[in-house]
Amino acid sequence: MSDEPGDGLIEVHPEEGGGPVKPFLDHLEDLRWTLVRCVVAVVLGMLLCMVAADRVIGILTWPLKRSNVDADASGTNRLVGVYLGTNFLGKVRAPSFPMVQSEGTPPRHFESLRLNPILIGTNVVVGMDWNSSPVVGGSSLAVTLKNYSPMGALMVMFQVAFFGGVVLSCPFVLYFLGHYILPALHLHEKNLVLQVAAMGTFLFLLGVAFCYFILLQVALMASVQMSQWMGFGADEWRAEEYLSFVCKFLLALGVSFELPVVILILVRIGLLDYKKLAAFRSYWVVLNLVICAVLTPSGDPLTMFIMAAPLHLLYEISVMVAYFWHKKDLKASQDQV
Repeated sequence: MSDEPGDGLIEVHPEEGGGPVKPFLDHLEDLRWTLVRCVVAVVLGMLLCMVAADRVIGILTWPLKRSNVDADASGTNRLVGVYLGTNFLGKVRAPSFPMVQSEGTPPRHFESLRLNPILIGTNVVVGMDWNSSPVVGGSSLAVTLKNYSPMGALMVMFQVAFFGGVVLSCPFVLYFLGHYILPALHLHEKNLVLQVAAMGTFLFLLGVAFCYFILLQVALMASVQMSQWMGFGADEWRAEEYLSFVCKFLLALGVSFELPVVILILVRIGLLDYKKLAAFRSYWVVLNLVICAVLTPSGDPLTMFIMAAPLHLLYEISVMVAYFWHKKDLKASQDQV
């Protein structure tokens, strides 16, 4: 290690991998520019999402359209309500053929089935009547997102810009932070940080994908069905509340899938081992169900178990990795002896 006067830097031997040692004020200057770059990346991402707000909203509303909550515009594979008067009885599949309208009017699809008493002679029987519009006062199975205030559109735009901007700028922010932190680390520390970052990114994206393609559809359908079971209509939702719910739910699942990263870091630094993890398994099952029950938006058991299953699988994988690490370290110590 050599110190040349006048340049303000102390060069570290290349094998140590620690990079040049700078004065404190130079570190503050580098940190300032790193934060400026991060803020610029987030702002540019927000502006891009504001320009493409309709496309971002289309992505966020896809799970709602794919779930059984939203009616299919083609009229096939749709669930419509069955009513006795204005009382909701249940739901059935709508017929695939459209309702014939008068000449010059485009055909409309069935929206509800009404059961009406019909007098035939001296007997009263129940007849069925397909309607082209939901029963007034009844509960539609198709959910529509609406804004109910003059500021509603602005709030939706802000949510789309904020969450979308953070997601788009996240790779650039991580790159800027890594460019600031990694030069000060030794080689083995750099390798550890890069491995943790790669594993954490993969698990986060896996959690977001699992929530987006599977869990969100189940949760939305269960939420509507639970509302109807309690006698409330669920055919209209506030757009800003729906988007906030979807973004937070995706973020929560992504963070939850970081469980192996946290566990294996604690194992690597010596606070946990595979024996402690195996002994804690029964407690983890209960704790996992409690956490999923709190995070589950609809509160139904099906969504809770669907959310808890992959988290428990990740815990078991962490126990297996900790076990292999223990065997590897034990074999290395025996070879040294």
